[in-house]
Amino acid sequence: MNNLTQESLVEYGSRRVIITITAILCALLEIVDTTIVNVALPDMRGSLGATLPEVGWVITAYAIGNVIIVPMTSWLSQQFGRRNYYAASVILFTICSFLCGNANGIWELVAFRFLQGVGGGALLVTSQTIITESYPVEKRSMAQAIYGLGVIIGPTLGPPLGGYIVTNFQWPLIFYINIPIGVVATLLTLQFVRSPKYAEKKSMREVDWAGIALLAITVGSLQYVLERGQEDDWFNSQTIVILFVTAILGGFFFFWRELTCDHPIVELRVLKNGNLRIGTLLSFILGFGLYGSTFIIPLYTQTVLGLTALESGALMIPAALTTAFMMPIIGKLLQRGIPQQYLVAAGMAVFFVYSFWGYKILTPDTGSESFFWMLIARGIGLGLLFIPITALSLSTLKGQEIGQGAAFTGMMRQLGGSFGVAAITTFLTRQNMVHRNDLVSHLDINNPMVMQRLNMIKQGFMAKGFVADEALKKAYAAMDGMVTKQAAVLSYMDVFLYLGIMFLICIPFMLMVKGNKGKGKKIDLGDVH
Repeated sequence: MNNLTQESLVEYGSRRVIITITAILCALLEIVDTTIVNVALPDMRGSLGATLPEVGWVITAYAIGNVIIVPMTSWLSQQFGRRNYYAASVILFTICSFLCGNANGIWELVAFRFLQGVGGGALLVTSQTIITESYPVEKRSMAQAIYGLGVIIGPTLGPPLGGYIVTNFQWPLIFYINIPIGVVATLLTLQFVRSPKYAEKKSMREVDWAGIALLAITVGSLQYVLERGQEDDWFNSQTIVILFVTAILGGFFFFWRELTCDHPIVELRVLKNGNLRIGTLLSFILGFGLYGSTFIIPLYTQTVLGLTALESGALMIPAALTTAFMMPIIGKLLQRGIPQQYLVAAGMAVFFVYSFWGYKILTPDTGSESFFWMLIARGIGLGLLFIPITALSLSTLKGQEIGQGAAFTGMMRQLGGSFGVAAITTFLTRQNMVHRNDLVSHLDINNPMVMQRLNMIKQGFMAKGFVADEALKKAYAAMDGMVTKQAAVLSYMDVFLYLGIMFLICIPFMLMVKGNKGKGKKIDLGDVH
C-alpha cells in the first residue's frame, strides 16, 4: 500500500517543476527569515525603544516557535491534509510577516515573530517531504540536491539582503518582502500540491494532547536555554536553571509518553531505521557547522575588521554560489552509486581544511579578500555534506515515514545550529577573557619594548596637538584597545581550530558506516544495519 501511495505522488514534466519551485520558495521564505533579521536588530531597538536583551527576543521567539512545530509537522499534515496544512502555514507566515512590519512595540513584534516561527517551521520540513515524494526513487538524490539549494543558500542570503534593506530602506521592509512571495506560494500550493492518503486522521479524543504539551515544554525550554544562556550567565541565572531542569524532565516524560501512547504526536518508532538514526546525528553535526560558521564569519568581519553588514554578508555569496554549483554534481555522483558515507567523509575533510585555513589567516588586519578561497572551501564542504546526509536519512523510508524522518532531521539540524551558536558564543566570551589576561600579564611596564611602544603611541598623539598627560592617557587607552582586539582574534582562531577538529574526529567514524555499494542499487541508497 505504501509503495502504491508513494508512486501516486510522483510528478512528471512541468507539474513537477512547478511543485519543486513552490517548495523551494517556501523553504527559502523560512530560512532567509532566520538570518535576515540579525542585521536589523539595532534599527529595531532604536525605533521601538527596546533594550538589547528585549530586542534579542525577536530572534529567540522565532526559533522557539520554529523548533516546537517541526516535530509535529508529519502528524499535522496527516490530521488536516498536507496541502491544507502547508497552505495554512504559508498564510500564517505571510500574515505574521505583515503584522511584524506593523508592530508598534517590542513585545508585539516578539509575539508575531513567535507565530511566524510556528508557520515557518512547517515550511522547511514539508517542503523536503513534498520534493522527495514528487521524484521517483532513483532520482531522490537529485531531489535532495535541489532542496539543498534553498537550505544552504538561505542562511547566506539573509545577512546581505538584510544589510541592503536596512542601509537603503526601513527595517519593516525585511518582513514586507515576504508578502508577495507568500501569496504566490499559497496559490501554487492550493493548485498543484497533492495530499497523500496513507493514513486516516485521528478523532479529537485520540489526539495526543499530553504529547503536544510535553513537546512544547521540552523544546521551548531547551531553545530558550540555548538562545539566552550566555547573555543570562548560564547556570548563575535561576531562570536558566529552572528551564534546563524542565527541559530534562520534559524530555524524559515526552519520550516515555510517545513510546507508550497508541496515537503519538511524534512517531519515535521510525528511528528504528538505521539510516535515519545516523542521518539524524549527522544532521545535528551539519547544523552545528552550517549555522556556527554562518554566525562566526559575519561576527568576526564586523566586530574585528569593521566591515558593514552588507559588506560582511557579500563575502558569503561566492561560497553560496559554489555550494549551488556543487549540488547537482553531488546528486549525479549519488545516482551513480558513490556511497553517501564517502562523500560525507570528504565533506568533513574539506570542512576541516576550511576551519584550519581560517585559524591560520586570522590577524587583526586580515583583508576581506583573504577570506575568498577559504569560504569557497566552505561552500564545497557544505555541498558534500548536505545532500548525502539527507539522502542517507530518507533513502529507505516509505510513505508516511518520509515526513516523520524529514521532521527528525530538520529538528536536529535546527537544534544543532542552536547548540553551535550557543557553544561558540560562550566559548568566545570565555576564551576572550583567558587571552586578555594572558596578554596583559606580558605588558610589564619595566619591559623596555613595552615602554618603547607606549612612547611611540604617546608621541603620535602629541604630534596631533595633545598635551603630554592627555597623550599618555590616550596611549594607554590605545594599547588597551590593541590588547582587546588581539584577544578577540585569538579567541576566533580557537573557534576555527576546534570546529575543524570536531569534523576531523568524525571522519573515521563516518568511514565505518555501512552503506550502498555499486551502481546497481538504485532504490536503497544507503542500507545501514
